[in-house]
Amino acid sequence: MTDREPKVLTFDVVGTLIDFEAGLLAYLRGACAEAAALGDGAILDAYRLARGAKEAWRFPDDLERVYAAIAPGLGLPQDAAIAKGFAQSARDWPPFADAVEALQRLGRRYRLVAMTNAARWALDLMAVRLGNPFHDTVSVDEALCEKPDPQYFAFARGRLSRDGYTRDDILHVAQSQYHDIGVAKRLGYTVCWIERRMGQKGAGGTIAAAERTEPHYHFATLRELADLAESGGLRQKV
Repeated sequence: MTDREPKVLTFDVVGTLIDFEAGLLAYLRGACAEAAALGDGAILDAYRLARGAKEAWRFPDDLERVYAAIAPGLGLPQDAAIAKGFAQSARDWPPFADAVEALQRLGRRYRLVAMTNAARWALDLMAVRLGNPFHDTVSVDEALCEKPDPQYFAFARGRLSRDGYTRDDILHVAQSQYHDIGVAKRLGYTVCWIERRMGQKGAGGTIAAAERTEPHYHFATLRELADLAESGGLRQKV
């Protein structure tokens, strides 16, 4: 037997590194006085259902449609400018508190690759807020499909293969069981679930998976993954 440690960490971005829920809630409450009286759960439940009903390319541009869909039920104004601002609020969505530092630490040991369903314009802005930690980035504009489509993973792996990396060199890191963890594990990847809503009720803004996939690694924060990596805990006997 020999020790094997991943050489590449691929990351979901929105929901794993960028706190889109906090960003959406802050925008709506700033743009609509009516939203101030609504609880987080009411807004995020409506958002999740609208987003899941018709997933479309180039998130977050699709949030214009989502706002129009959720506004009547939440008692928010039907306003095209607010709807457009809902999508453009992605420019201001914050990183999770641990994300920037943890990515810096992980980037000293591994090649870091972003794999997001977000459009290129949004991914580029998010990368800057994260401290530009990535060696490569893949957006929906390049992949021409959204996770959980296996073709997305095939496209990203094809890019990595140019530099000699195989599937066994990759650890995929994500918060969404639906978009990432389930499909990646079925495809044979080693996976790390960052359960950002650990201990909270409900699915928040993320589409719920039909069933839970047991990951190889499971943490509430990215900092915990960085700690394990630095201790040598990502080496596995093969």
